[in-house]
Amino acid sequence: MALKETTNNQKQGSYTAKDIYVLEGLEPVRKRPGMYIGSTGVDGLHHLVWEVFDNSLDEAMAGHAKNIEVTLLPDNRVRVRDDGRGIPVEKHKQTGKSALETVMTTLHAGGKFGGDAYKVSGGLHGVGVSVVNALSIWLKAEVIRDGDIYEQEYERGVAKKPVKKVGRAKGRGTIVTFEPDPEIFQEISFDWEKILGHLRQQAYLTKGVKIAVRDERNPVAVEGQKESVSGEYTFYFEGGIISYIDFLNRGEETKHKNIFYIGKEQQGMFVETALQYVDDLQSREMSFANNIHTVEGGMHLTGFKSAITRTLNDYARKNGFIKEKDDNLSGDDVREGLTVVISVKIKSQELQFEGQTKAKLGNPEARTAVETVVNVEFSDWLERNPLDARQIMEKVILASKARLAAKAARETVLRKGAMEGLTLPGKLADCSSRDPSESELFIVEGDSAGGSSKSGRDRRTQAILPLKGKILNVEKARLDKMLASQEIRALIIAMGTAIAEEFDLTKLRYHKIILMSDADVDGAHIRTLLLTLFFRYFPQIIDGGYLYIAQPPLYKIQKSGKAQYAYNDGEKDKIMEEFKKMSAGPEKAKKKKAAGEWEVSPVGGDSEEESSLVEAAENIDAKISGVSIQRYKGLGEMNPEQLWETTLDPQNRVLLQVTVKDAQEADKVFDILMGSEVLPRKKFIQTHAKTVQNLDI
Repeated sequence: MALKETTNNQKQGSYTAKDIYVLEGLEPVRKRPGMYIGSTGVDGLHHLVWEVFDNSLDEAMAGHAKNIEVTLLPDNRVRVRDDGRGIPVEKHKQTGKSALETVMTTLHAGGKFGGDAYKVSGGLHGVGVSVVNALSIWLKAEVIRDGDIYEQEYERGVAKKPVKKVGRAKGRGTIVTFEPDPEIFQEISFDWEKILGHLRQQAYLTKGVKIAVRDERNPVAVEGQKESVSGEYTFYFEGGIISYIDFLNRGEETKHKNIFYIGKEQQGMFVETALQYVDDLQSREMSFANNIHTVEGGMHLTGFKSAITRTLNDYARKNGFIKEKDDNLSGDDVREGLTVVISVKIKSQELQFEGQTKAKLGNPEARTAVETVVNVEFSDWLERNPLDARQIMEKVILASKARLAAKAARETVLRKGAMEGLTLPGKLADCSSRDPSESELFIVEGDSAGGSSKSGRDRRTQAILPLKGKILNVEKARLDKMLASQEIRALIIAMGTAIAEEFDLTKLRYHKIILMSDADVDGAHIRTLLLTLFFRYFPQIIDGGYLYIAQPPLYKIQKSGKAQYAYNDGEKDKIMEEFKKMSAGPEKAKKKKAAGEWEVSPVGGDSEEESSLVEAAENIDAKISGVSIQRYKGLGEMNPEQLWETTLDPQNRVLLQVTVKDAQEADKVFDILMGSEVLPRKKFIQTHAKTVQNLDI
């Protein structure tokens, strides 16, 4: 019996001391990089730059550096230089190695855990630069201290040689140059705009520090200069976060002239806040802890929200803007149209983040500190600036009235749905499946396209909701006006999630919501209006990965009974090129053309467009015989079989999933494209006009 048990254990695999692995040095980082930088995708790649840059910024926040330079070099290399004190190079007592090598090759080693080297910093965990070293195929550290230059090179986190002195130099500072490891990152491509945005933000948060950014990857020769030059920006802001508010509100109509600002020491931390209201329905709330953007907020943002709600309610009652019998202003009321930057500086040893990527601040004392400062200082500011205070109160009172009206309208919509026994909109051709994971809702443009879609769909899993005309532009409309739109109400009831406070993603009836509009200007406009609706009122659907855009073909190209579909002009040219290679030659082609075997027949176009297309085809594809090109102007021109084959069939169709990587930038673009201001939209169109393809005029 014992022998049998041993045999079974051997079959199952033994588990002894030799099966216990100890990862030494930086091996854990290379084994599980996502634990340290979030991911090995685009965000993780750029996180390497932020980690090295943060070390230089910590020197600036400590008052030891005034200049930081970030350079993108050829061969996927990045160089970060500062004029701080320089990383120490003498032997470290605990490790027996140079302090520079210790910092570069040891996790949780640095000057931010104790002592007075860094009272405030973002590099709490002490893994920043060592993680970058571990995930780089090559890294070089150079230090200038006491008139000497020291350097050391590393490969995948391992020092090639000891730290050595290589010469003399004036000044001081640290230079780190690294090249990310292609074994870790599948795609290595640094985003110039992303880096510019991040470093601009850091310059606003650290006033008086100059941050230079250069892109030397693809130098371009400039006339009159001997050497080639490339992208270069320098950021320097004396105004700090006041300048940041101005930047965030550019192109917006502000509701009051003066920006509220306070910077004050409270409970051992430095609290900075600046705010201004604009004529908008959304808020922009930017929170930072030790210059790290806490994208998920945290205790400091919670403290601010509590303070501003209480302060404006107290001011409103004290000055007669709301009566005793009236309800209080809600948090949403006081934050509608608000642009605010909250920045706290906390002692490095006390800083608490939730997760290594530092997305949310966890210090409870930050809530109390921010709440106390904003309560006292914002109340005082409102008293000292009565005109600004009145303009702010008019904005938030209007938001409160609109909220109550929207609540009534929303309840009406929901009550109507309940009274009708949850009857779905009459125009909705629903699917028979009740499993959301396999159900799809196609939102189509017009009754004509709706008819073809309903006939061509898979009735078991595909539902069709045709919308009449263009829906309301919700960028300019409040919720109560939006809910008065019959088309939008039909969409909300069809999805089943409700809206605003009652929104429940678990009740979503379809896990694929597909926008399907014509491939022309009107279709693009309708698609943009729908995207605006989802971005503003159903962001959870986008975040959940449930929103898609259908890609109907532009052309049907036939030859000898064989049909191919082209989704853009580029694909059409490739197909025509294939047919050209198959053709019998120019002489034979001319004869066949004369015999009427070759034709171009756009569908739905007028005679001018038809002749234009024929002429274009004759110029480009004159050698192709027996070819028929059908140009679709709308989904309604496709018969049900064609629509199924090209756009509805899961085996053949092309869908684009809608995602939002940068919510702040997306918010700005929607403001420009769908807002009331004409000049920013005109400038945007002029800037991007040359990049537009398939422009239908």
